[in-house]
Amino acid sequence: MKITIQQKISVALSIADITQAELALRLGTSPQALNKRLKTGKFSDEDFQNIANALGCEYRSGFYWKDGNKVE
Repeated sequence: MKITIQQKISVALSIADITQAELALRLGTSPQALNKRLKTGKFSDEDFQNIANALGCEYRSGFYWKDGNKVE
């Protein structure tokens, strides 16, 4: 089962114990604008990095192999 971007961010908000509205404020946007983006699921790696910073966590994106090769 694939988890959506909206679900991932919802779980992250729960762990960080903040609301979606608070995240929007931390990102410098309106709750309505963030809600619209969450519905479309269109975020860049930079967007995810900004979200992670606002949540106080780390964001990683890339492809990782067991032998140590990676594409980030």
